[in-house]
Amino acid sequence: MAEHRTMQRDALLDAARSLLSEGGTEALTFPALARRTGLARSSVYEYFRSRAAVVEELCAVDFPVWAAEVEAAMAEADGAEQRIEAYVRSQLALVGDRRHRAVVAISAGELDAGAREKIRAAHGGLISMVVDALAELGHQEPRLTAMLLQGVVDAAVRRIELGAAEEPERITRAAVAMALRGVSG
Repeated sequence: MAEHRTMQRDALLDAARSLLSEGGTEALTFPALARRTGLARSSVYEYFRSRAAVVEELCAVDFPVWAAEVEAAMAEADGAEQRIEAYVRSQLALVGDRRHRAVVAISAGELDAGAREKIRAAHGGLISMVVDALAELGHQEPRLTAMLLQGVVDAAVRRIELGAAEEPERITRAAVAMALRGVSG
């Protein structure tokens, strides 16, 4: 029975990822989840008390996987600059991934304070990965610089998500250049 519940919960999370990546937070409704999974709407409420609870669960499941991929890319890099480049490139490479699109849609959504706090904490973990590399390069305020760098990454993510005029690789190169050289060109 427990295995069946786990399968249904996984199916609900997968449906939530699809709905978020297709239509953003507005698309994530309990009737839509019920339709996607073939479960009764009342069954959806057995697993999650609210949309925010679905979002929190997605963050708890997907964000660590995503962060581990970023961390692995950084671990393979030699030197601080290469680690920073890997930090930017690996996040932007994940843009097409449904898990990533769900996290982006979630970040943009109106969520309750608890869900927002969980997302902030997860992002904090991501940001802390790059602080050491920035300190190694001699930044006086590596934590602040890391937060601003994540802002550049987030802007590049949105640009790629929007299907901007530039190719994703061009956006990635520009984000890496900004991360490594600022606006000095």
